[in-house]
Amino acid sequence: MGAGSPDEPGETDHPPVTYKSLSSVSSSMRVRKAVGAALGAVGATALANRALTRSAGDLEPALSGDHNTYRWRGFDVAYTTLGDPDDEDLVAIHGINASGSSHEFRHVAEDLADEYHVIVPDLPGFGRSDRPPLVYSGSLYTAFVTDFLEDVADEPVVIGSSLGGGYAAAAADRVAVSELVLVCPTAETMPGRRTWLRSLVRSPVVGTGLFNLATCKPAIRYFNADHGYYDEANVTEDLVDYQWTTAHQQGARFAPASFFAGFLDPDLDLAGTLADLEVPMTLIWGRQATVSPLSEGEELAEAADVRLVVFDESDVQPHVEHPRQFVSQVVRGETLDDPVDIEIDDDAGPDED
Repeated sequence: MGAGSPDEPGETDHPPVTYKSLSSVSSSMRVRKAVGAALGAVGATALANRALTRSAGDLEPALSGDHNTYRWRGFDVAYTTLGDPDDEDLVAIHGINASGSSHEFRHVAEDLADEYHVIVPDLPGFGRSDRPPLVYSGSLYTAFVTDFLEDVADEPVVIGSSLGGGYAAAAADRVAVSELVLVCPTAETMPGRRTWLRSLVRSPVVGTGLFNLATCKPAIRYFNADHGYYDEANVTEDLVDYQWTTAHQQGARFAPASFFAGFLDPDLDLAGTLADLEVPMTLIWGRQATVSPLSEGEELAEAADVRLVVFDESDVQPHVEHPRQFVSQVVRGETLDDPVDIEIDDDAGPDED
């Protein structure tokens, strides 16, 4: 056999051997470890998210009364009614935040029901209403409030809080209402619109984890004390527990994702809209309001030429912090003059949650 033949001992061909440097091997191992750690963190976050949703359990109705469902554009929208159906209708629209719901009206609903047929919905995407993964918008909520007032009530008194007041004002331009009582109403909450933020919060693992962090009990307690309530003593454990539970229902992040990103502001000039409405109207403001300062209320009242009622010792929810005076002096109109400043009686604060 010739030289180099594979049949000759010691002459068998072998594939070339490549030796990796120790630094390359070490780098590869670090990458694998980092990827493994990242996947582990994602998995742990997903498990934690599911565990929080399970531990929250079902959300109980926020108000006593009859609990009903309004079918709207594929949503089952939960609402509560109190009082005599033969009395004048009064619809209360809650504000928007990460844990918003009809629970906002827990201190006033029963007293209002002494004189009114009270109707309080959980807006779509909040409370006990359906929370599908829609891309929520201000126009959707304006359309909902308009249809709800037309289908469920008959020329009602409407109380609207914060963005709920903006939606109510827009709806009152399209459907008959007898009176508007707007608590720190607004049509502008977040400057600009941030699609990236909405997409981030909507994402299934990271977004849920971030939302759970933003709605943990210490965060809920902080946000309420910082710009929800004048008196921190009103931020009770029952309040924090209910808001935590509603913020940990299945699908709870989808509507707030649009809120955080600025997409839930209604497309309207609030002062111009109010000025054009031919219905009795009252604006309610807390003197110590932070997110919507009193100066904004004064400017809005002047521009729209409507009455402004100012509550001392109150942030953005005078109806929650001072419910008895809200019902008696604002809704019933007892001892109200124009202009109005309501000094707070220490014995007239909210009941315990």
